[in-house]
Amino acid sequence: MYKIVGADSREYGPATAELIREWIALGRANGETMIQSEGAAEWKPLSSFPEFAEALAAKAGAPAPLAALVAAEPSSPLDAETLANEILTRDYELDIFSCLNRGWEKLQSNFWPIVGVSAVMLLLLMIAGATSVGIVLSGPLLGGLYWYYLKLIRGENAEMSDAFAGFTIAFLQLLLGSLVSTLLVSLGIILCLVPGIYLGVAWSFALPLIIDKRLDFWPAMELSRKVIGKHWWSLFGLLLLSGLINMVGVLLCCVGTFVTTPVTLLAMMYAYEDIFLSVLPAQSLKPV
Repeated sequence: MYKIVGADSREYGPATAELIREWIALGRANGETMIQSEGAAEWKPLSSFPEFAEALAAKAGAPAPLAALVAAEPSSPLDAETLANEILTRDYELDIFSCLNRGWEKLQSNFWPIVGVSAVMLLLLMIAGATSVGIVLSGPLLGGLYWYYLKLIRGENAEMSDAFAGFTIAFLQLLLGSLVSTLLVSLGIILCLVPGIYLGVAWSFALPLIIDKRLDFWPAMELSRKVIGKHWWSLFGLLLLSGLINMVGVLLCCVGTFVTTPVTLLAMMYAYEDIFLSVLPAQSLKPV
């Protein structure tokens, strides 16, 4: 039996050798995946285990799997259409309460840094939104905040400077993504309420995809729309519940929003991770 480190940096198991070979064949594990055999203390790359050499060799030369696409280095080009097809083919489930619970747990684990960074960014977003510069600054500010949360979720070192990464990593694309999506959603609401609501939810992951995968704004919007569209109601439910939670924060003399907003935004980024970066099947596999 083995334990394995998933794309979310959490440990999963126990898993049999047969199941791991199946993951290799499906592209959900590769030679660099870290695993630990039962009774051992050391974590090693999967390629160092001779019992999986044949499965890895058989997989060599096969088309890039979903795991490779979503884990691509930021400088590597990402085929958004291929990734959308891969995700829609294998499908996904979105656990709303799990996302919110993990968001709350992450906030508790690093409370003051997260609250502090979030408060600064939210105040800047409010100030920008109240002026004409909001058109230019909102996308990069929000994209940077998403980037900060993603680094926290992935167990990486996240600092205040990461929250401003939207101005250095993908400023123009974040600006265009925010501007175009806002204009089209507003137009949809004006013409007929339902299309505006649909697009607002469907494009929820456009900015994270831009800053995380360095996609141009339109491919990111299309990828978000196609993937969310399959389970649109699930994400709508998460957004609706998040809105209600944030309303409670407002009722608490507005101070509560400095806690509820980070929780709900972290929940959204956990949903993003579950949909776009999850490479482990759910076959009786649980975090340990």
